[in-house]
Parts: sequence; structure tokens; C-alpha cells
Amino acid sequence: MKSVSTKTPCIGICSTTSVGDKICRGCKRFSAEVIDWNAYGENEKRAVLERLCRLIEPIMDTRFIIRSQIELAAGLKRQAVPFNEDLPPATWLHNLLKKRHRALTELGSFGVEVRPGWQHLTLAELAEDVDSQLLVLCEAHLTRYFPEISQLDG
Repeated sequence: MKSVSTKTPCIGICSTTSVGDKICRGCKRFSAEVIDWNAYGENEKRAVLERLCRLIEPIMDTRFIIRSQIELAAGLKRQAVPFNEDLPPATWLHNLLKKRHRALTELGSFGVEVRPGWQHLTLAELAEDVDSQLLVLCEAHLTRYFPEISQLDG
């Protein structure tokens, strides 16, 4: 991964602070990462971002083809969806689906194509599928590396 700006991956759908989830429904950070983000050093922030990228990219790459990063970035800006231009475009697309899947009817104007094996699903269904797969991976990571957090209620 290239040098990454470590700005927050928050997309404004925080469930860790609002409902007490252990994993944020929006950005998929763990609750402690959301709460302590501003106290983290650059290396800690980078580690969190790299983990999220490693989890998001394969899921997105299986379902979508990003034909134009320029069109995707422009579309995100038009839709006022936050994204980190230093992260892989798959993470940008994840943000778009998470924030706007109910309002979108197509992805062509964003320079994105749905892969043939997934075209039978609506964008809302695809977004839900991506989200559920990502949540499973995040929960597995949390359980394996932070068992003390994963066993807490919430």
C-alpha cells in the first residue's frame, strides 16, 4: 500500500458511539478505535486503515469492476460521500454503497460495473451482501485478536 494519509475513515454512520456496537456499521472500525482515534499515533492509524483495506478489497473486487477511478472519485464528491483518496478505490466504492445504496439505481456513471455473477442483485441487495460479508470478517478478526472486547455485551 502506498503512503496513506491517516485521516479518519468515518463515513458518518457511527453505531459504536450511538448504539454501543463493538464494530461500527459504517466504517467497520472497532469501538475502541473509533473512540480513541484522535489519540492514536500515525502508525496505529495506518495499521487500522490497512486492516480495513485488506478486508474490504477482496469482497469488492469479487463483485465489482472499477473501470475509472476518476469517475468514481468525481461521483463520490457529487454525492458528498467521504473517502480517503490515498486508500484503494475499492474502499471508496464501499463508502458509496454504504452511504447511498438506497438512492442509487446504477453505478455506470461512477465508472463502476457489477460483475456478471452479481448482476441479478439490486444495488441495495449487493450493499447488504457486502456489508454482511465484511461484518463476518471484522467479527472474526475481533474475536481472534481482541477476545476481551469480543466477549463484552453490546
